[in-house]
Amino acid sequence: MKYIAFILLCLTPLYTQANSGLPNHRHIVAHGSGKIVTKPDMARITFEVQSIQKDALSAKKEVDQRVNALLKGLDDFNVNEDKVSASNLLTEPHLNYTDEDLEVIAGYVATRTLKVTLNDLQQMNGFIDFALSVGINEIEDVELLSTRSHEYKKQATVLAVEDAKAKATSLANAFGAELGNIYSINSSSDSSRYGYSAYSDVERISVTGSKIDAGDLAPGRYLQATISFSASITVVFDLEVK
Repeated sequence: MKYIAFILLCLTPLYTQANSGLPNHRHIVAHGSGKIVTKPDMARITFEVQSIQKDALSAKKEVDQRVNALLKGLDDFNVNEDKVSASNLLTEPHLNYTDEDLEVIAGYVATRTLKVTLNDLQQMNGFIDFALSVGINEIEDVELLSTRSHEYKKQATVLAVEDAKAKATSLANAFGAELGNIYSINSSSDSSRYGYSAYSDVERISVTGSKIDAGDLAPGRYLQATISFSASITVVFDLEVK
C-alpha cells in the first residue's frame, strides 16, 4: 500500500500540470491590462411609463397617450424613431391588502418601458425635463456611451498586449533569460464603465420620478462624466536561457 501511495503522489503533480494549460518546459505567464478613458458623446435613457386606473383599458389608454406625447416631441431633440425602442405593454391588477391580509383589487396598472438614444449630450437635461412634463413616471437608467466604443476597445486591447509583453520581458531579463515563442494567449476580456468623478466607479445610474433632485438634473453635470474601456489579457511565453 505504501508503494502504491508513493506512485500516486509522484503522478499527481504531472497530472495537475497537464491539465493546467501550461507547458512542461521553461515558460513565463504574463498578465497585461489596458485602459482608455474618454468623455461620452451619447446617452441611452430608459424610461418607465405607468398608469393606475379603475379598469385595464383606461390604464392602457393613459399609457398610450403619454408614450405618444413623448414620441411626438422627438423631432425637437433631433431623435429619429429608430433610436427609440419600446417594450410590450403590460397590464395587471393593482392589489391592496386589508387588515386581515386579504387581497383586494383596487384597480389595474399598465406599464411600458422605453429606451431612447440621444446623440447629443447637450440635450439630455432638456429631454429628461420634457419626458417628465408629458407624464413619464420614472427614469430607470441613464447609460453614457461613446460612438467610438469599438475603436476604444481595440485600443485598450493593444495597450493590454503591450503591457503583458513589457512585464514578461522585464521579468525574464531579471533572471538572465529571454522571451521565446508564444505558447498560448487567453482571450482578452473587455468592459466599459462610466462615472461622474475620479472617485466614481458605477455601471448604472438610476433615478426614479419620486427621488429626482434638482441638482441631479442641473445643466453641465453630465458633461463632466467620463467613460473608460478596459481590457485584460494573459499570455504564456517560452523562456530561452541566454
